[in-house]
Amino acid sequence: MKNRKLRGVSSLEFAFSMLVLAPLILGTGVIGINMIRQLQAAQVARDTGHMFARGLNFGQPGNLTIVSNLGQNIGLDTSGAGNAVVILSAVTYVDDSLCAAAGVADGNGIHMGSCANWGYWVFQQRVTIGNTNVRTSNYGTPTGVPMNSDGTISVANYCKNPGARSTFAGVNPYSVVNGQGQGIPSGQLIYIAEASAKGFNMPPFVSNAVSYAWGVF
Repeated sequence: MKNRKLRGVSSLEFAFSMLVLAPLILGTGVIGINMIRQLQAAQVARDTGHMFARGLNFGQPGNLTIVSNLGQNIGLDTSGAGNAVVILSAVTYVDDSLCAAAGVADGNGIHMGSCANWGYWVFQQRVTIGNTNVRTSNYGTPTGVPMNSDGTISVANYCKNPGARSTFAGVNPYSVVNGQGQGIPSGQLIYIAEASAKGFNMPPFVSNAVSYAWGVF
């Protein structure tokens, strides 16, 4: 334009548009980074869950090294520091058969009052790898229950001690209906893998971002 009164208008328009576009671009970048982190957490949960369900002992340095390598992209540090945590749980449903195995059933195999966790899902094992301050489990935590070095809990302890109860639900426990077995077999373990990692924060767009993923095996 040759009209001197209109010179610089396009520059002003661009400057004002950037007040909107710049936050949108930054916010899109932050959300994109956290979406990638979420996918990485899901991958770690899936891979470590498969290992856990197959009975790998994570007390062995070699197995911990594998987990560390799997979680390096989300900041997993097996020493207890870092920006991520992996929580592995094995849960089971306490019925009359397990009460009998714990010695708290009568002569007819019916649970007694001392089988405090009859009818509850309980932890049979819990293994935590990484920074426990990142996140806690969605399924509870064994409290005041003696645990072995590999995180397992004896049948007597998870049947008698209320601190072994889990909030896990959604799978039908073992039962017999009209002479037919229903649900999972008595004493069957269900393995749960949870992975969580701190995300990328950029206030005011994203604050306290934490990615979380879980799987049942």
